[in-house]
Amino acid sequence: MSDSTTSSDHPTTVLITGANKGLGYETARRLGALGWRVLLGARDETRGAEAAHALAADGADVTFVPLDVTSDASIAAALQAVGETTDRLDVLINNAGITGEQVGPMDELTTPENTLPQHLLPVLDVNVLGPLRVTRASLPLLRAAEDPRVVMVSSGAGSLTHMTDPSRPEAQRAHLMYPTSKTALNMLTVQYANGIPDVRFNLADPGFTETDLNHHQGTQTVTEGTDAIVELATASPGPTRQYRDRHGVVPW
Repeated sequence: MSDSTTSSDHPTTVLITGANKGLGYETARRLGALGWRVLLGARDETRGAEAAHALAADGADVTFVPLDVTSDASIAAALQAVGETTDRLDVLINNAGITGEQVGPMDELTTPENTLPQHLLPVLDVNVLGPLRVTRASLPLLRAAEDPRVVMVSSGAGSLTHMTDPSRPEAQRAHLMYPTSKTALNMLTVQYANGIPDVRFNLADPGFTETDLNHHQGTQTVTEGTDAIVELATASPGPTRQYRDRHGVVPW
């Protein structure tokens, strides 16, 4: 059963990080079209407000929430603002992410030897510690919902199975930052699912989608890229501890 309908008194409420563009924006658009109440989180206040305005102009119930996933103060202020407008949060989608600085030529497998700790730390801060910070701050509102769920936006690049398969495109280029962060996010999510059974935690792999993160080189549309995110967000009742893309289960 999918949570695709809402009541006028209690629409399904979702907070999406990094939602001013790309996968986050498209997820907000699709869930808004289902009648959900969308809390659109973004670090850039101008772009976030513009994105929320565009969705609202199309009839969505959307509110912009300034939210920098690297700042405890920003997250606290965001969740306080959310709590002032709703008594619960049905779904949290941790979408905000960065790829990190490209170290070495794109066409060579030389980046690991040139990658320094200072290259890796910002990526881990956004892609791993960001979801940790936001999830922890959101737990009181999530636990007030009947079927709370968290969707972490991961990547096939976080799959050890994919990365050790020479036939997979993910294994054709070595990059210490982004894949490492997504593998860490996968483990973080599993441990959340193991330790917090009253909230469902799942991972969505968008696939190689045309977004700013890959300089619009992706082979999927942004709508296709959000299929797994929307599937896991709307599944109620649904699974926990799943790692899925739009075609099904992704191997760990």
